[in-house]
Amino acid sequence: MFPQKITPFLWFDGEAEEAAELYTSLFPDSEITSIVRYGNEAEQIIGRPAGTAMTVSFKLAGQSFTALNGGPKYRFNAAVSFYISCKDQEEIDHYWYGLTKDGGEEGMCGWCKDKFGLSWQVVPEILPQLLSNPESANRVTQAFMGMKRLVVSELVKG
Repeated sequence: MFPQKITPFLWFDGEAEEAAELYTSLFPDSEITSIVRYGNEAEQIIGRPAGTAMTVSFKLAGQSFTALNGGPKYRFNAAVSFYISCKDQEEIDHYWYGLTKDGGEEGMCGWCKDKFGLSWQVVPEILPQLLSNPESANRVTQAFMGMKRLVVSELVKG
């Protein structure tokens, strides 16, 4: 198997391991593949206690990611998000409620943030098809613009 060419690298203040645990619990074919921990010198040099995670490598649905506990200097914003293509309402609800629980935030049009501030788009796989159809595009756009969590039955009726 060839290594993945591009791996998303996510900067956390101190929650990299907790985030990887949450994400791998939500997505099938997912696992934490390695954790590199800060050594004794880390506490004096960068203020991280020895033994805390420095980097956490993990896979979500077979896609590799790396998370770094780099400190508070950088924060996530909605300029970068992860798009989850969902086959049905049950799958939408699984990701939506899993990502927004315990401090996450619901956004508009299928966007949400998890409790770490990372943005996600939880979208039914049928949406691009509905939007590309001239007969349904306007109605579907109006419908999803008024939603937070996308409701497939409301998008397809018409």
